[in-house]
Amino acid sequence: MATAQVKHHDYHLVDPSPWPIVGSISAFIMAVGAILWMHHMTAAAPIVFGIGVIGVLYTMASWWTDVIREAQYKGDHTRVVQISHRYGMILFIASEVMFFVAWFWAFFNSALFPADPVHATREALFGGVWPPKGIETFDPWHLPLLNTLLLLTSGTTVTWAHHALLENDRRGLKYGLILTIILGATFTCVQAYEYSHAAFSFAGNIYGATFFMATGFHGFHVLVGTIFLIVCLARAYAGHFTPTQHLGFEFAAWYWHFVDVVWLFLFISIYVWGHGAETMAHGAH
Repeated sequence: MATAQVKHHDYHLVDPSPWPIVGSISAFIMAVGAILWMHHMTAAAPIVFGIGVIGVLYTMASWWTDVIREAQYKGDHTRVVQISHRYGMILFIASEVMFFVAWFWAFFNSALFPADPVHATREALFGGVWPPKGIETFDPWHLPLLNTLLLLTSGTTVTWAHHALLENDRRGLKYGLILTIILGATFTCVQAYEYSHAAFSFAGNIYGATFFMATGFHGFHVLVGTIFLIVCLARAYAGHFTPTQHLGFEFAAWYWHFVDVVWLFLFISIYVWGHGAETMAHGAH
């Protein structure tokens, strides 16, 4: 019986797992709670939302634990399996790129054609200029520039951690990860402070909607990436990762560099170009 269960191939046939259905139910509960909360439909909405969040976090922790166990202790992630994982991560990041393309498209579609005759209401809503009349944009050379420097520096520190791991420098790996996590958390705090001092809101204007959707989703990705790196740091302290076997860390680094690159486009497009458009519009008037 034991002989019949011996694996004679390099592929990984995953065991039955409860986490996909548990995660789906938790995400649904979280979404319902968020909708009820935003529409002030019941006083229990925050509780429903909280239950969903706890379920999602529990699913993440449990599922990641199972994957780590498969990779670190069961030896299921062979070289052949790792190739498939790499393709999967590349396709995932490509899908994330297209996700952000949608928000850039929405921003530039409005910004480049504020008086488009095909969209009859645009000139009335925007005043024929971009940003729309009455919108006071952020100065890109203050907090946005600080966040840009934070993320660029974090890209350097995560690369340092990666090279330290390749040289089997465990101390450098840990220090690089710690610095990257601190920089990522600082970015999130600065962005929250910036949002609290915005001179425009999400509702009621296309500029606010496109600004907060694009930069807000990027902020969410920074938060996810920071959690990803925290898991890698915990694994590093647990003795995981070797110079030849560290796919989990490599994917975290890929994801973090993706976040860096997207921010550069956001900074140049929405902050610098958008602020410059406002300055020119005021100068013309």
